[in-house]
Amino acid sequence: MLHHVSPAAVLTVAAMILPSIVSADGPLASDKRGLCFTPNDTTRADDAVWPPALSWYYNYKPLPEPKYKDIPQSEFEFVPMLWGAPETKGDTSFVTTIQDLIKSGVNITNVLGFNEPDAPYSWGGSYLDPITAAQVWVDNIKPLSDVGIRVGLPACTAGQDGLPWLRTFVRECSKLVSTENKKENCTFDFVTIHWYGSFEGLASHMGQYAAEFPNKTMWITEYNFAHQSLEDTQAFYKISAEYFDRLDFVERYSLFGAFRSDVSNVGPNAAMLSNDGRLTDIGAWYLGKESTGVKPTDGQSVSAAVRQTVSIVSASLIGAAAGVWGLF
Repeated sequence: MLHHVSPAAVLTVAAMILPSIVSADGPLASDKRGLCFTPNDTTRADDAVWPPALSWYYNYKPLPEPKYKDIPQSEFEFVPMLWGAPETKGDTSFVTTIQDLIKSGVNITNVLGFNEPDAPYSWGGSYLDPITAAQVWVDNIKPLSDVGIRVGLPACTAGQDGLPWLRTFVRECSKLVSTENKKENCTFDFVTIHWYGSFEGLASHMGQYAAEFPNKTMWITEYNFAHQSLEDTQAFYKISAEYFDRLDFVERYSLFGAFRSDVSNVGPNAAMLSNDGRLTDIGAWYLGKESTGVKPTDGQSVSAAVRQTVSIVSASLIGAAAGVWGLF
């Protein structure tokens, strides 16, 4: 571990030295790693792959996945998210939902803020202006922070509008929690980062956050090297995972790739499961296992299998009909 050095300095030094020291099979298991859960109704059996190797997960929602709801928080921690703004102004249903979870015995200790509020809906963002977001935060997140639940700053994109959005958000939030006689700061416990480019860019982006929020820890809640060759994607995974594990101020990270290659929107090589649902090398490394030798595009995808089945059934029906009607 690296101690007693400013985050920005550590990021700069580590970015230079890590590529030469990453192990052949990638870093060993790490309790920092979590699951960025994305549902796929056609391959629900894949959901069982991730616990207990990973220690936590989030699903962009305030409620846990039914598949995982009976797993104790101490084994596979669910982290709720307030994805975007509610439709009705003043709606505090998120707070109520989290409070009800806690009352039911679910030990919620961390909560995530808005998902990519600086991005449009068509890109998967929650498309929320920082002034509105600040009010929603005060209504729904601050009450949880006030009772000791740790809260993460909204996760903006890595685009040029991300940090300016956060600056405005923090300023507006601070105004809302202040009074005429007493100035207060908008409180949060850690920053959340998304990244889909090179490792060098990732290190630089983290350095910007370290400079902007110098006393905060980091969660990298979405990251990968999108739409790259298999060799480059694997190299990126090894370097970045080693990097995160060595830095004390990186508390947690979750690779965006817990799905099959054929449904990946970040390129086939970024997926942790092959077309037929087997762990790829990256998937195995992420779970702390040895290389599988399985390539992301190995095997037949579910959609292809369905098309083939439909084709066979259709051919059989046509053949049967032809026999009945004496066409052949």
